[in-house]
Amino acid sequence: QVQLVESGGGLVQPGGSLRLSCTNSAGTFGTSIMGWFRQVPGKGREFVAAIKWSGAGTWYEDSVKGRFTISTDNAMNTTYLQMTSVKPEDTAIYYCAARTQPNPSTAETGYRFWGQGTRVTVSS
Repeated sequence: QVQLVESGGGLVQPGGSLRLSCTNSAGTFGTSIMGWFRQVPGKGREFVAAIKWSGAGTWYEDSVKGRFTISTDNAMNTTYLQMTSVKPEDTAIYYCAARTQPNPSTAETGYRFWGQGTRVTVSS
């Protein structure tokens, strides 16, 4: 059974860096694409980035392009979100998600499995 566990959130200063991790207890079997979403109070989950387990394909939300990098370590069944040059507007709860279909999706409804979320706060 797919179970996603995020880690790495915390407090970071503007302009700083942070790396989020998401480990899939079921390995890569049964899932094709891993994604990161974020949510602030009063709003729905917003797509941040996605990647194929094979690494052959990455997608980013425009506001994080050039600042965030998504990657996978298949041997560790882990997906990472490297955040650099962070801004206060990056403050949110970040969720890891897994998609079973092979085609990419930026929609929350396109992902079947979700982690519990990890909080990221960007503040001086």
